[in-house]
Amino acid sequence: MAVAKIVYASLTGNTEEIADIVAEQLEEKGIDVEINECTQVDADDFLDADICIVGSYTYDDLLVPDEIADFYEDLLELDLSGKIYGVVGSGDTFYPCFCQVVDQFDKAFQSTGAKKGAESVKVDLAAEEEDIVALEAFADSLIQHLDN
Repeated sequence: MAVAKIVYASLTGNTEEIADIVAEQLEEKGIDVEINECTQVDADDFLDADICIVGSYTYDDLLVPDEIADFYEDLLELDLSGKIYGVVGSGDTFYPCFCQVVDQFDKAFQSTGAKKGAESVKVDLAAEEEDIVALEAFADSLIQHLDN
């Protein structure tokens, strides 16, 4: 059975909810899912996964949030060749660089040699119905890339 590892940072609970939606969709499709808040795991835990997913929020300062910054730095050191990855996150369209941290994690994963399995999903604040549809499609795309 394929294993997906989801690591998230959530300030308000929105990104945790996004991670849970993705996890639920993956589990419904028969994927074994491990989901953890970012301070509870190390980046090299991705070495034991087939699908690697990061969820993070972006605050107005555009920096990788403090609680996931060490994880981000460690991710840059990994060789994840042969792994599938995806990035999701929440932000607020009020700020000029909406969900910038999602893009930063996408670039970090690219540097690891992992294969992008789905387009990133950026959610404005809390997930609405159309976001849930997009997150479920994100999970389905990751699974499809397992076989390719």
